[in-house]
Amino acid sequence: MTRCPVSVWNTAPTSAPAQRADRYVPGSAAHPAKMLPQIARHAIASYTKPGDLVLDPMCGIGTTLVEAVHLGRHVLGVEYEPQWADLAERNLRRTDAQGATGTGAVFCGDARQLTTLVPAAFHGLVDLVVTSPPYGASVHGQVRSSRESGEPGVTKRHYCYGTDRHNLAHVGLSQLLEGFTDILTQCRHLLRPGGHAVITTRPWRERGELIDLPSAVLAAAENAGLIPVERNIALLAGIRDGQLIARPSFFQMKNVGDARRAGVPLVLIAHEDTLVVRRASLVPSMSGEPKQDKGASRRAVTLPQSSRDGTDFRSRLCARGARHGCH
Repeated sequence: MTRCPVSVWNTAPTSAPAQRADRYVPGSAAHPAKMLPQIARHAIASYTKPGDLVLDPMCGIGTTLVEAVHLGRHVLGVEYEPQWADLAERNLRRTDAQGATGTGAVFCGDARQLTTLVPAAFHGLVDLVVTSPPYGASVHGQVRSSRESGEPGVTKRHYCYGTDRHNLAHVGLSQLLEGFTDILTQCRHLLRPGGHAVITTRPWRERGELIDLPSAVLAAAENAGLIPVERNIALLAGIRDGQLIARPSFFQMKNVGDARRAGVPLVLIAHEDTLVVRRASLVPSMSGEPKQDKGASRRAVTLPQSSRDGTDFRSRLCARGARHGCH
């Protein structure tokens, strides 16, 4: 396993609800695995510049997309489940009225077929991929007390995805890693040479055993042909007077309490592992000497208004003809 430099990202100066505030439409909180907006924002600000193209192949409610367009980047999002693709589209459109200068599109489909979902005109032009694989039901969800729900005891909600068994959220660890490797391989083809991917993930416990998903995902990225650059800590806890201030949800506190009573050494989650990898900048020539990879030069990216299934997006793209290399 490649050793990578490590740094800490101060990404939770405020709580997740405060970070989302008015930027996201009602219903966004129902997604079981939302990325903290400041994590996406920090990654985008660190690895791109205004006008660059950002991709999230598993975009959920569109956190990456929203934060990117507010930073003046253009975005492409792919989401497997139609209900979340719809919500991502609505969140992206909300940014139009908020003065965001970036533009984007949302496609509904399986990221394992990413290169067929994203128009060929953008292959090799993506500057940054920001995404996260589904992981560990124990770290996702919300709970409601009897006072809130009207039901006895505490009820858990918003902790799982839809019922489609082809969704990677429903498969075992080995299948998840195989599928995520396929997705990262597809991302490599869409990235420009030298472009980066930022992947957030965290470990979980299964029947008491620690599942080191971050290390497994880093290995998957290498198997997909991407080069490890950094392995960072993105804080989910605040900092006050030099001390970490945990920001756990009621769900997290209950889950940890239940686990400890059962003898499982679970602790409150204070950070995400944030893995940074990149596509190689150079490829060997036939003579063995390195040469610039095809498509290495940056080209201007102009995106039209989005459409969830991409139909309107593709038609507008092709209307631009040679400017985008669309035939």
